[in-house]
This record gives sequence, C-alpha cells and structure tokens, in this order.
Amino acid sequence: MKILIVSATFKEIEPLINNFHFEKLIQHNLKTYSYRNSSIDVLISGVGMVAMAYQLGKALAQHKYDFVFNFGIAGSFNSEIKIGEVVNIVSEKFADFGAEDGEMFLSVFEMGLIDPNQFPFKDKRLPNNLQFTIYNLQFIKRVKGITVNTVSGNENSIKKMLLQFPADVETMEGAAFHFVCLSEKIPFAQIKSISNFVEKRNKKNWNIPLALENLSLKAIEIINGFTKFDSISNY
Repeated sequence: MKILIVSATFKEIEPLINNFHFEKLIQHNLKTYSYRNSSIDVLISGVGMVAMAYQLGKALAQHKYDFVFNFGIAGSFNSEIKIGEVVNIVSEKFADFGAEDGEMFLSVFEMGLIDPNQFPFKDKRLPNNLQFTIYNLQFIKRVKGITVNTVSGNENSIKKMLLQFPADVETMEGAAFHFVCLSEKIPFAQIKSISNFVEKRNKKNWNIPLALENLSLKAIEIINGFTKFDSISNY
C-alpha cells in the first residue's frame, strides 16, 4: 500500500508524525516513510488553494498512490457539529470563484465560463464518490464543504454566502484537493477536525489544541486500519 498524506501546515499533522516516530519535515518537502507493510509519503503543501493544487499535482505527477488523505482543521457553519469533532468532507465547492455584480456574486458556472457538469464537477460541486465502507472511514460524519481564499468573519457575508453555497464547513484548501484527486482519478478522503465556528473572528472561542488532538487520534486510527492491507482492493 502506498499512501500520500497532505496537510497545509506541519502543525496540523505534527502529533501524527510524532506518533509514528517519523522525522520532522518542512514545507513543500515530500518525505517517504515505511510503516508496517506500507510506504507513506507526507507532504506539507502550504496554505491556500494555489499551494495545495501545485504541490499535490506535482506529487501525483511523480508518484503513484493507492490513496491520498488530506488531514487538517476547519471551521464549522453547522452548530450541530461540535468544536473538536472530526468530519469527512465528501463534497466541495469553490465559494469565491467568480465575479461580483453589484450586490450579487456570480459563480463561474453562472457566468457561463465552466459547465456545471464539466469533469471533475458534478452539478457545480466536487463530490467524493468513494464508497465509504472502507474500515474506519464509514463511521466519520460526512459533511459538505466550501473553500475560500478569505476566511469568513462577517455575519452578513456569511449569511449571504450560505444562501448561495449551503455548506457545513469552510476550508482554504479542500476544493483544490478534491479537484486534483478527482482529475487524477485517485481514491481520496478529506478528514478535518473542527477548531472553531465560522462567525465574527474571535479566537477566544477557538479550540485548536482540542481539534489537533482529536484529528491526530482519528488519523492514527485510520492509518493503522489502512496499513493492515497490501492494497485498497483488499478491503
């Protein structure tokens, strides 16, 4: 089994790296580790869609993987998703990819620049159609995400955006991750832990340590489950 783990920052997967006693890596470096009968590559892409698309695309062009994971933290719009909860983002949208028309926002689909069902899009979304019956992924809550260049922090803009792009969580890399993996037709999962609710920016309400702790525990469980097998076809 050859697995790629990609994260925007080292901090988000540092506990995972330490658990498996992997040596520390730096941004944009792709490092290969051996664990059980598997080869695990770890990539720190850097923050944002551009960095994710470039670094992940370069890695997939150079290596063949059985599965790709994106581990990290995210903000939640959904009050039913608790801070510290780990979720599986199975559908993504670019939420600020388009043009302003007065008070309205026109997506690239509404502008006629991209067909809503042009591969890898399906009805304007980037869905992960993997059958999540795979060991220890099927029990993680599945949610919809949107990806932005500017993290939301204005109540009016949040309401306006959710009316146009209903979602449970917000990230800065997720849609780019989905776009690349779908384009390359490689099985993938975007696993995120909730560090905060998306609201007017107030870091006193955030709990990044809890989010990182829970993400690490779930990521360790997932990797341990996957590395019991020689390939994804054995599930």
